[in-house]
Amino acid sequence: MTDALYELLAPYFDPPPSPRPLPTSSDPVASKYLSRLSTLSLSSLITQEPQSLAQLAHSTLLSIQSLSSRSHTAIVAAADHFSTLEKETLPLLAHEADQLQIHIPKLDQSAATFSTTYSRSTENAVLDRRKKALLMERNADRLSDILDLPTLLSSAISSSAGQGTSNVTNYASALNLYSHIKRLHLLYPESPLILSIYAQTESAMRDLTSHLITSLRQPNIKLAAGMRTIGWLRRVAPELEATSNGKGNQEGLLGYLFLVCRLSTLVNTLSALEPLRQLADQESETRLRNASVSTRAGQINGSTYRGGQQSERYLKKYIEVFRDQSFSIISVYKSIFGSTTDGPSAEEVQLPFRSSNLQSGQRLSGNRPAREIAATSPSALSTFPSHLTDLLFNTLNEYLPNVQDKTSKESLLTQVLYCAGSLGRLGGDFSLMLTMLSSAGSHLNDSEEDENAADGDWVEVMKKHRELAGRLEALASGVGVGKGADRGGSVRIKS
Repeated sequence: MTDALYELLAPYFDPPPSPRPLPTSSDPVASKYLSRLSTLSLSSLITQEPQSLAQLAHSTLLSIQSLSSRSHTAIVAAADHFSTLEKETLPLLAHEADQLQIHIPKLDQSAATFSTTYSRSTENAVLDRRKKALLMERNADRLSDILDLPTLLSSAISSSAGQGTSNVTNYASALNLYSHIKRLHLLYPESPLILSIYAQTESAMRDLTSHLITSLRQPNIKLAAGMRTIGWLRRVAPELEATSNGKGNQEGLLGYLFLVCRLSTLVNTLSALEPLRQLADQESETRLRNASVSTRAGQINGSTYRGGQQSERYLKKYIEVFRDQSFSIISVYKSIFGSTTDGPSAEEVQLPFRSSNLQSGQRLSGNRPAREIAATSPSALSTFPSHLTDLLFNTLNEYLPNVQDKTSKESLLTQVLYCAGSLGRLGGDFSLMLTMLSSAGSHLNDSEEDENAADGDWVEVMKKHRELAGRLEALASGVGVGKGADRGGSVRIKS
């Protein structure tokens, strides 16, 4: 029905010059309107439909007028833009689209080249640098902590050196830092950063070793401080530790180092007696001068020298300091390293000197490492007491002849015997060497009577010392003093 009505009304549409386009039969609005017309009666089509169309047209006209008055500016602007779009923009867009179409193959080729060049499956220097940079960025905090390790170690060492061996925390922190850096060096031996830090650490640990060795030279070092210091040296300088071949001594170079440091402290402490020694030297010069004058004058009864007070004061202080320091050195040494004296004997050590016709003060040809020397040398403790004894007896031989008063000389010899007994508790008794002291000092006298007097002084001192020792032993065992005195007095010493 709608198609028939459309064909019936088509001749009455506006001619082609009309600006409005002609409706088609498939237009939904036209089809709806034609369907409505088919339902109306003839009278409605003649009377009501024209009025309805006129009202609708008038309403549409009013709406268009209202829209034009309200939005005429936007409509004019839209019309202008549309004309510009049609004349300029669209042609330019078409030109750019053509250019894009031309350059897309080149872009695709460049993208393929980039993908091939910077692929993860191939090696590339730029990618390697970028990966290293990203890795460094991710580990920036860790690298900062590693770079701070030498500074922290130096700070711990400096604070430890300022506070001495009593500051256990700083030394322990320094050793823990050093262990951590050594572990990093073992894990990354080829890293330039780790190598640089390890070199700085080695320099700092040499300073720490120097501080620890210096601490061994402190006066009146205690056993606990000495054990801590040796323990730290074993961690800081393991090359000084004992050898494991079973041929050398068991304390390694640390034993030698400890004894050398303590001997240096002893010598420095004895050097504090320099004012007294100078006065004793003056008495020695006076005695020797008087002896030479008396010899030229042909006197029989010896020199007229009767001094010795300054020498007595010097020797008393010297023996007192020597007794305390030597006992402390050997007792602390035995507590730290033990009393083992394994190793080759002194005769075996002297064989190279004898075969090469060298004196003990000369050096062998060639440079032997310190560890080899320690491995072929006897225990340091086996020769150290004899060195201490030589140090003491050299001083006694030089200044004891200045003391002419018998009571003073006996007092000094008794003090030497006490010193020998003190070292005897540690295996270094040298009381029998007093005979050598007596014979060494008596050769300076001029007469046989002086020699006999010197020997008699020594014998008398030994008798008194034996009597006193017997009494002390009797008191310790609970026996009466009288019996102890009798037992002590029964000792006979032949001159």
